[in-house]
Amino acid sequence: MRQSLGLVSLLVRDYDEALAFFVGKLGFVLVEDSYLAAQDKRWVVVSPPGAGESRLLLARASSDERLSRIGAQSGGRVFLFLYTDDFARDYARYQAAGVEFVHPPRQEAYGTVAVFQDLYGNLWDLLQPAAS
Repeated sequence: MRQSLGLVSLLVRDYDEALAFFVGKLGFVLVEDSYLAAQDKRWVVVSPPGAGESRLLLARASSDERLSRIGAQSGGRVFLFLYTDDFARDYARYQAAGVEFVHPPRQEAYGTVAVFQDLYGNLWDLLQPAAS
């Protein structure tokens, strides 16, 4: 049996501001942006460059309850882990693009890591795994 996690839904306030961050600042690839007329919403999927299976569905919050969860989907802990093959390159690029790092880079047994936040305050690890 083979399974994979294809999409993770991330609540956003606005599709276009989310795209400006994820595509414009982080360099993610826009995989799909389709209008769903029957539901008056868009199906917006982005993916880190070079990723095959992992993708984010940018889901516009459509109720007060969902709006209250934007930026807090994980209760304040690191929510998503963005693996990289070149930590120094991506760290420098993100800093130049104005991405806010809330914890500086550090070496751990599992690799090089720094914590940043997205435009809504969700915490992410930028992580280059240690060589096995």
